[in-house]
Amino acid sequence: MSAREFFDIPGGIHPDERKTLSNRTAIQSAPLPKRLILPLNQHIGTPAEPCVSVGQRVLKGQLIAEATSAVSVPVHAPTSGTVSFIGAQPYPHVSGMLAPAVVIDSDGLDEWAPLQPCDHFHQLAATELLEKIRAAGVNGLGGAGFPTAVKLSARPQQKIHTLIINGTECEPYITADDLLMREKAAELLSGINILAHLIQPEEVLIGIEDNKPEAAAAILRLIGERPYEVVVFPTKYPSGGEKQLIQILTGREVPSGGLPADVGVLCQNVGTTVAIHDAVILGRPLISRITTLTGEALARPMNVECLLGTPVSELLAFAGLQQDKLNRLIMGGPMMGFTLPALDVPVIKTTNCLLASTAAELPAPPPAQPCIRCGDCAQVCPASLLPQQLHFFALGEQTDQLKAHQLFDCIECGACAYVCPSSIPLVQYYRAAKAGIREQEQLQQKADYSKQRFEFRQERLRLAEEQKEAERQARAERNAKARASQTDSSPVAPADEQLKRLKIEASMAQVALKKAEKQLAQHDTDELKAQIAQLRRAAEAAQLALQQAQANAPEPAAVPSSSADDQLKKARIEAAMLKAQVRKLEKVESPNAEQQAQLEQMRSQLSSAEQALGNSPTPAPTPAATPAKPVVDAALKKAKIELAVKRAELKKAEKAELAEAELQSLRAAVSVAETALHAAEAASPKPAPEHVLVNKSGLDEQQRALKTEVAFARADLRKLERDGSAAAQALDSARTRLAEAERQLAAYQEQSAC
Repeated sequence: MSAREFFDIPGGIHPDERKTLSNRTAIQSAPLPKRLILPLNQHIGTPAEPCVSVGQRVLKGQLIAEATSAVSVPVHAPTSGTVSFIGAQPYPHVSGMLAPAVVIDSDGLDEWAPLQPCDHFHQLAATELLEKIRAAGVNGLGGAGFPTAVKLSARPQQKIHTLIINGTECEPYITADDLLMREKAAELLSGINILAHLIQPEEVLIGIEDNKPEAAAAILRLIGERPYEVVVFPTKYPSGGEKQLIQILTGREVPSGGLPADVGVLCQNVGTTVAIHDAVILGRPLISRITTLTGEALARPMNVECLLGTPVSELLAFAGLQQDKLNRLIMGGPMMGFTLPALDVPVIKTTNCLLASTAAELPAPPPAQPCIRCGDCAQVCPASLLPQQLHFFALGEQTDQLKAHQLFDCIECGACAYVCPSSIPLVQYYRAAKAGIREQEQLQQKADYSKQRFEFRQERLRLAEEQKEAERQARAERNAKARASQTDSSPVAPADEQLKRLKIEASMAQVALKKAEKQLAQHDTDELKAQIAQLRRAAEAAQLALQQAQANAPEPAAVPSSSADDQLKKARIEAAMLKAQVRKLEKVESPNAEQQAQLEQMRSQLSSAEQALGNSPTPAPTPAATPAKPVVDAALKKAKIELAVKRAELKKAEKAELAEAELQSLRAAVSVAETALHAAEAASPKPAPEHVLVNKSGLDEQQRALKTEVAFARADLRKLERDGSAAAQALDSARTRLAEAERQLAAYQEQSAC
């Protein structure tokens, strides 16, 4: 035992320890449960992600959930069995909430997966050791459950010169670490060797309270020549807090809001250190832990090594739970633990104690009274805070004052509430205030991020708009240069510009006059009459100016088109229209006498028109005739578009199964559009296209009904095939219905073709 000097901490209390209930017997092995519930978030950080599926058989120690981020640890199967469920399950929390979990039904074989032990860890690099610890799913077993590999790999600005192994276990009732140090001292020292190899500290201190002499003696027997110091100091709650233990062993205080690494210290719990030994030396993942089962409602209080995921109810039954005596079931100790709302929750990595208390053992606190400002809470606070002021600030939700008075330095040990004569639940107020501040900070972070994202978006839009404006200006400059160049190469005579302007003015005057005359026809007023007289004088003046300008203008060089060209175009259009009417009458399947006579008459007129067209002299092309081609081509294009639109309307109406009268109207419109197209083709100088007559008559009622039945039968069959629970008889009936419908449709189509 070291004679090293130790220091005291401010405040602290001495509650009734009650450790003798469970520290008199050796660690027991809990029975293998039939079902294990493995929550995916048994640590601080991001929950693990399942990598197994329902129905899959797993082996003991096999990976079942992978770490999803840097601050996360994987989860392994505590025994062999079958994955029976993945989803929300009961979780050990005061709220009684559910949490994602993997459920394994044990097969009773407890069959291990292949392990990779390592007895030469000195030869491994630090990164390899850290990866073994991370892959084994090790996190803190004595505190909040921070991932151990993350804690060991974080490198502060200054070197870690002191490694502290926390064997204090100051909370009343709990004896899990005490029994572990007694029975697994060799594994504990092996884990310390691994940590010392990783960190290379200048000193290693093992802190133990003086109420655990057997544990201290067991470690001292095995230390030998190792440069480790066992420091035994007086018992006082909460000396097991990380910052308090550092102050006791080194005299250094961790700054407010800081970490132990800021003063060159790293702390690890004894249970975590043994888990590091198992992970590196034995290659075993963290799948079990030592848990204290205690309280006067148990017939046999003890410490058990139980598999993670074991239901709490089974462990309490193993310890002889007397249900009629149970008043409260607490996970953790009476000072910092919390009451479980049910017994069906599982043991997780941070479950160090299950306290089944009677009503006489832990009576309910009396109703809270107003604060009398006695100051007892400030005297026992181990963090030298002002609990009374924090209480008032929490009631008033004064966030700034709470932060200024270092609310987050509170370790929630409960010493202030323990001594409060008014029975005020101070710790609950502090927890609620911390949660509210964290929520506000998260909302502020989201708001800041949204604001930043909005500003970035506005900047991108501004830059894009500037780029578009620059491109528009560049195009405008190019167009201006092109127009200037065109004006220079082919200038327009001023006389032509004046003539054009006078034509526009005369036309606008005529339009205004006609509009006013229409209004006068509807409203005969003196005011409108005077306005019309004025507009008429303006129109006459504009027309007179235009006639004078035209008289003074030089003769155009273009030669007007000859009357022979006009006659030829007219003859072509007439012949095309006659041809279209003949084709339309020829499409009638059973013409009556009147239609037959009309057809013969149209054929005779078509023959005469074609003969006259053949005898017409073909005029020689002249430069003046050239501009007529675009007009004819435009008319042809318009006729084609019109025909396509009418056909589309007819097809849409046939699909919608409109009334026959509406369909006949649309078919008549298609025929008119076809006639106009043929006329435009005849007037066009392009060669006439070869038309192929296609029968596009609509479906008759019987054929449409047969096709509809086939479509419905096919849809019903596909719906049944997609439904995995459909009966075989229903599928056979649907297939028979579809086959019969297709047969009837094929027979009808064959009959219609004949």
